Amino acid sequence: MIRKVAFTMYPVTDVPRARRFYEETLGLNPGMAGGQGDKWWVEYDLPGGGCLAITNTTQGEPSAGAGGTVALEVEDLDALIADLKAKGVPFASGVIAGPRCRMAVCLDSEGNSILLHQLNPV
Repeated sequence: MIRKVAFTMYPVTDVPRARRFYEETLGLNPGMAGGQGDKWWVEYDLPGGGCLAITNTTQGEPSAGAGGTVALEVEDLDALIADLKAKGVPFASGVIAGPRCRMAVCLDSEGNSILLHQLNPV
């Protein structure tokens, strides 16, 4: 029986560059991280639950068009967009307004898409 999503994983090609993006640009704290030679697996446990992992151990290539996207719930979408744009993070969309939320899609340092999501006030 399936209990939950254990983690979401993104392939990366340049682990130090990707770690700078996730740790310095997004402000995530690494949890389990380990390497063997030049192959790495790094996990980021998210404050509200869930886990995002980056790795160069798979044959996968980073791609915003691969079909999978992680959606990160944020407190203040507008402030985060402004902060990330000031840091040079590219965006693949403007703000998309839905009936229950607002969101925008940015790209990580490797070219993977990240959906930034904020629920509308109740």
